[in-house]
Amino acid sequence: MGLVISIFGLGYVGSVSAACFAHLGHKVIGVDVSQPKVQMLADGKSPIIEAQMSELVTEAHASGRLRATTDPATAVADSDITFVCVGTPSLKNGKLNLSHVEHVASEIGAALKTKDSFHVVVLRSTVLPGTTESLLIPTLERASGKTAGKHFAVCYNPEFMREGSAVADFEQPPYTIMGARSNDQLKQLRELYGGVPGQVYETSIEVAEMVKYVSNLYHALKVGFANEVGTLCKNLGVDTQSVFQIFTSDTKLNVSPAYLSPGFAFGGSCLPKDLRAITYRAKELDLGLPLLEALMPSNAEHIERAVDAVLQTGKRKVAMLGLSFKAGTDDLRESPQVVLIKRLLGEGCQVRVWDRDVSLGRLAGSNRQYIEEVIPHIGSLLSSDLDEVVRGGEVLVIGSKAVTKDALSGLMKNGQIVIDLVNLDPARRPRASADYQGICW
Repeated sequence: MGLVISIFGLGYVGSVSAACFAHLGHKVIGVDVSQPKVQMLADGKSPIIEAQMSELVTEAHASGRLRATTDPATAVADSDITFVCVGTPSLKNGKLNLSHVEHVASEIGAALKTKDSFHVVVLRSTVLPGTTESLLIPTLERASGKTAGKHFAVCYNPEFMREGSAVADFEQPPYTIMGARSNDQLKQLRELYGGVPGQVYETSIEVAEMVKYVSNLYHALKVGFANEVGTLCKNLGVDTQSVFQIFTSDTKLNVSPAYLSPGFAFGGSCLPKDLRAITYRAKELDLGLPLLEALMPSNAEHIERAVDAVLQTGKRKVAMLGLSFKAGTDDLRESPQVVLIKRLLGEGCQVRVWDRDVSLGRLAGSNRQYIEEVIPHIGSLLSSDLDEVVRGGEVLVIGSKAVTKDALSGLMKNGQIVIDLVNLDPARRPRASADYQGICW
């Protein structure tokens, strides 16, 4: 007999967690303030673009194991364990915005006030070390009038899911981390993850919170490192591909090929936000962390290299393939491709955009808000017709691995310049006669 789980926040982490837990045999109640997201789940449709999600949501809906609501009180009352998966975006100064976590904690606490049975609250959102103890638990206690550890348990369970392969990462995680004040509060989490493979770590809440940040900081570091070394190789006339092929073959000293491939700037909802939060906290503590502080400027400089590469062609009609920060997702938040387009428009370029996974009609929540605030006229630039976009460009900027060699070669015309931002595999690159440039190879 599975557990009944309520999940607050139906973004990427919440939606994927809901579908995957339901697939494991548990009953899941999704909770969100967005009526469109709730309605999509109620209709058996995934609220996000993500591999395997449509099938999992359809299956879970048909079996009766997955439903959604905008009513937090009912969700908590009807469940054994509650996951908090709301967003923790950056403020303008880089500090973490915890308003969503605090709001949801107040709602859950109010629901616990009238609940007699013991309940478990699990924070899954990315937060700085100490946040669970200083914000989540006090808010729950204040709103419920009850005591953590006595009337309810609070745990921290970070996720390690990459957008584009989130379901696969949930099913085959690098490890599972459970943080709590005491191990006896982890009983239901152990039951939930009993069928998930990999090493399980039971630790303190603060350690669990920090491991998530260390992971994301290292991923960001690897991307910036690879791009800077790739740029150096290019300017020295050294074969970037051979250098990194040899370099990444050494796995003995904890070097992994994941994220360590020269390409375009990093983006999305995790790496930029987490870098800002850590460096902001370091400033509050009067600590100098020059390497971490240099990563965001390094990332911005990499985008400027792409801008310069386009402008140096002397051409102004640009066909941009890819809008989301990577293929297999429709997430536009802090996408370097969006920033690149803004810069090119500001330089007087005419830009047309194609992205297999982005449809303005499907965008909701943070995605839609980001587009409306950052590049509101994207609708006039975006086309679902790959043929039209490619043929209309003098410069073809490849910003997504969703395109294929055959599709491009069949559409391209003589004289077009190709600027590759994502390091398409040589076998998938367009015809050799094209004027091809790699961003850092």
